[in-house]
This record gives sequence, structure tokens and C-alpha cells, in this order.
Amino acid sequence: MSDNKSKKNETNKEIITMSDAAGVLDRWVGDVSKKSATKQILIGAGSGWATGYITMKVGKAAAVAVGGGIILLQIANQQGYISIDWNKINKKVDKVTDKVEEAVTGQGPSWADKAERFVDRKLNQAEDALKQKSKKAKKWYTNLIGDESGCKLNDLHVFVCAFAAGVAIGIGTA
Repeated sequence: MSDNKSKKNETNKEIITMSDAAGVLDRWVGDVSKKSATKQILIGAGSGWATGYITMKVGKAAAVAVGGGIILLQIANQQGYISIDWNKINKKVDKVTDKVEEAVTGQGPSWADKAERFVDRKLNQAEDALKQKSKKAKKWYTNLIGDESGCKLNDLHVFVCAFAAGVAIGIGTA
């Protein structure tokens, strides 16, 4: 039994002398297995707390970096500094999807599936274009009548009525 302890001590000494940082740690902590249970618990709790604290700080920094990067990309997209070619992305996604489907099922997608994806994508593009045109038309109409809730008298209305009255009077007196 003492032979096993001496081998364990030699292995522990070899591991400790492998790095300089371990030498500093060894002077401060020593061989934890030789300490009392209370000291082992305190050392374990302290090192666990330190590891958790460092992990928390690094995790926060990583979360701020990733989140901030996403926010900056979104702002750049909104301001027009960058633009995303969704057609190119969708084509690459379709290729990857086709390869995965072929690997899983053993056969690629049929021409009907590809045609369905194509038509669906074109319908989505048409819908987006119509929504944009609808917004422009609604804005024009709202400016013409004055308000979304109904007609409001504005300078344009007075001008159009006066013009129509002038034309009617001109035709009537001719």
C-alpha cells in the first residue's frame, strides 16, 4: 500500500512540476488530497467560484460582442450600408437542402418539388412588391383626401372645386 502512495506522490509531483503556474499554485494550495476535508471543501468551493465568475464575465463579454454585432449589422442594413441578396442565399440553401434530402432519402427532390419552390418564391416576391406599391398608393390617396379616417378639407380640395366651378362658369357663359 505504501508503494501505491509513493507512486501517487511521484505522479502528483511530476504533474505539478510540468508548468510554472502549477508551482505557484502548489505553494499556495499544496497537495489537496493531503489536506483536511474542510480545507478540500474550501479550496474546491473557492476554485469553483473563481471559475464560475471568470466564465460569467467572459460569457457576458461574448454575448455583448455577438449581440452588438447583430445589432450593428441590422442598423447597417436599415441605413443601406449593406444589402443582402436573398435570391443568392435562397439558391444556396436550396442546393444544401437538395443534398441533405438526397443523403437522407437516397433520392433528390423531383422537378415538381423544385418547381413548387420556384413558384412559391416568385409569389412571395410578387406579394412584397404589391405591398410596397400598396403603401405608396395608400400614402398618395391619404395625401389626396387628407386623412385615413376620411376626407378632410385642404388647399388642394379648395383649388379643385374652384377650378371646376370656373370651368363650369366658362362653359355656361360661352
